[in-house]
Amino acid sequence: MALFNTFISWLMKKRIHQIDLFMKYPHEVQSEWLKKLLATAKDTEWGKKYDYKNISDIEQFRNNVPLNDYESLKPYIERVRRGEQNILWNSDIRWFAKSSGTTNDKSKFIPVSEEALEDCHFKGGKDMLSIYCNNNPDTLLFSGRAIGMGGSHQICEFNNESYYGDLSAIIIQNLPFWAEFKRVPNLTIALMDEWESKIEQMALATIPQNVTNVTGVPSWALLLLKRVLEITGKQDLMEVWPSLELIIHGGVSFNPYREQFRKLIPSSKMNYLETYNASEGFFGIQDRNNSDDMLLMLDYGIFYEFIPFEHLDVENPKVLSLNEVELNKVYALVISTNSGLWRYMIGDTIAFTSLNPYRIKIAGRTKNFINAFGEELMIDNAEKALSIACEKSNAIISEYTAAPVYFTDNENAAHEWLIEFEQHPENIEYFTEVLDNALKSVNSDYEAKRYHNIALRQPIIRSLKRNTFYAWLKSKGKLGGQNKVPRLSNDRTIVDEVMQIHNQCE
Repeated sequence: MALFNTFISWLMKKRIHQIDLFMKYPHEVQSEWLKKLLATAKDTEWGKKYDYKNISDIEQFRNNVPLNDYESLKPYIERVRRGEQNILWNSDIRWFAKSSGTTNDKSKFIPVSEEALEDCHFKGGKDMLSIYCNNNPDTLLFSGRAIGMGGSHQICEFNNESYYGDLSAIIIQNLPFWAEFKRVPNLTIALMDEWESKIEQMALATIPQNVTNVTGVPSWALLLLKRVLEITGKQDLMEVWPSLELIIHGGVSFNPYREQFRKLIPSSKMNYLETYNASEGFFGIQDRNNSDDMLLMLDYGIFYEFIPFEHLDVENPKVLSLNEVELNKVYALVISTNSGLWRYMIGDTIAFTSLNPYRIKIAGRTKNFINAFGEELMIDNAEKALSIACEKSNAIISEYTAAPVYFTDNENAAHEWLIEFEQHPENIEYFTEVLDNALKSVNSDYEAKRYHNIALRQPIIRSLKRNTFYAWLKSKGKLGGQNKVPRLSNDRTIVDEVMQIHNQCE
């Protein structure tokens, strides 16, 4: 087995040379991919409509093709779901990733082509292992099994040759044999759609295995790992899986979950690797140990553009190419992909931490922030401030969400934070004070609004009973997979719904 592990690690490292090339020649690689995408789609209905055949450069591409969101592409996507082909992309599309990035009742169905599976999602999966092996030459990752926390999929309601589901389920269903050989549990359990039964079956199936790594959204991975400890009666996971060495996470910030994982896995040799993998594509991989940013992956069949955050609400926003971005500024991500998403505004915002090579951090969502009073509070601000408050008050947070409290005749506005604590702060008033001061230190707009309580008073912190957010997700039919609690909202819909569940349980 050790020989097999050494051989696989060697194969993975061969990819590092290609990664080095796109790090060295990022603009050339991106330009080449735009040409490939346009040439491939030139005879599709979309390509003919926007004259792809005669587009020769990025400026012409921008002039010909409008910016799009899901609503503008939805009529085309719906036709593909009904069985029409050669609409947005030239190859047949049979899979659709049901987006769970929002909690709206309406779902998004993102087309996933064969090219996207092979050249983007699978390539990203292989690359994260290649990078990990390169950074950790003594790894024994392949001496054991990998747990993948996936969702479920089903046949399309109006075309029995099409399927939709969580991206994770689509990937697991289509994994190459070599990847399936090392993964647990089997497909029967991995693709179950009833989440609570699935967690139980996954725990029972994986406990006897030699697990070396776990991949999944942190909140759902924790649910499984805690159940494993409950069943086994062990104190920590190293007693169950002594070879466990890697947690691969993505989908949400890891900061609120870091201490919980450390308590479950008290090993100095434990590694954590962040990825940026969405329904629309695989975008980033943490390429350095102990870093908090990710390398932007430039050769996955995706062409990137960027809208400065302050231009988002402009009728014709300024759109930048990779060579025009600046450090530490927030940009909305725009992608054109090998699944036929053209100049598509994904809804995520990122900031560049390095321009040589291009590394990024996820800043939040274009609709996942609080700016009810001009404070422009982004998720990265919230995560930093909460981390400081937890550290200083000896607290650990499981889940949270926040929203504005509007002005009344008697009181100024505020932010209301609903928090489930894994470990409660020693003093909730002190926690609130530290959080408030930390927010001021990371966000000058918030600080200005808090000055002398002119617009905003001190945050309101509500400590919720354990599993309140779980109950809310369950009420929405959003258990498992890539579903997650929205962190910041610019209205009170989510906060009021969660509080209603909390109050019902009292």
